[in-house]
Amino acid sequence: MNSVLTIAGSDSSGGAGIQADIKTIMAHNLFAQSAITALTAQNTVGVFGVVDIDPDFVRQQIRVVFDDIRPDAVKVGMVSSAAIVDAIAQTLREVGARNIVVDPVMVATSGAKLISDDAIAALVRELIPLADVVTPNMPEAALLAQRDIAAHDDMVAAAHAILAMGPANVLVKGGHDADTADDVLVSADGAQHWLRAAHIETPNTHGTGCTLSSAIACGLASGQSVEDAVANAKAYITGALEHDLVLGRGSGPLNHAYRLFGQ
Repeated sequence: MNSVLTIAGSDSSGGAGIQADIKTIMAHNLFAQSAITALTAQNTVGVFGVVDIDPDFVRQQIRVVFDDIRPDAVKVGMVSSAAIVDAIAQTLREVGARNIVVDPVMVATSGAKLISDDAIAALVRELIPLADVVTPNMPEAALLAQRDIAAHDDMVAAAHAILAMGPANVLVKGGHDADTADDVLVSADGAQHWLRAAHIETPNTHGTGCTLSSAIACGLASGQSVEDAVANAKAYITGALEHDLVLGRGSGPLNHAYRLFGQ
């Protein structure tokens, strides 16, 4: 059985972060391993507290995973401090990690900021260059590329600006568009692929970015090409949104197990 390591924060409400990643990986019939970067006190309404894990302990978690059940892919999610970003990047280089998917988590679905400004700079400097795929949504892509995104052409331009930071592929997600959920995958070799989808009317979008990036890592761990891994992950998250769970008072979680149990 192939394995995926998720390096991310813990979501106490179970809809995003490590918990969403593990559910996604299991839904793809792969073995999930984790290295926790932060503990959060959150629910569907908001984030009420964040406690960072010591960078050396984050480093130790990654090392012991690679020393035993070596992952076939790695997903990196919420990293709220520059010291933790540096620890992750250095350790992934040391262990020779491959099939790295970086989800630059900066703002929670509820609108709460989850990352410091110096951590963003470290992300650009240390972690994004290691990525096989970077998966920013439109606000994150705008922040990383330092440009406004109002149309599809802007998404492509932002992807190229992020590619200049060193990753192999950038997927700019268009789910924040009011009319469509079109994503664009742009590769360092100049290839461009649009993934078209209608906007799904649901308030239950907690953990969508975590879920999509984990699903892409699952595809890469299974030997799929980047294009196929992204397309299959897009299909998975579309189904998880269509079969949403009506839970909580705010932005509820996706149905990660919809293929197993349905609605």
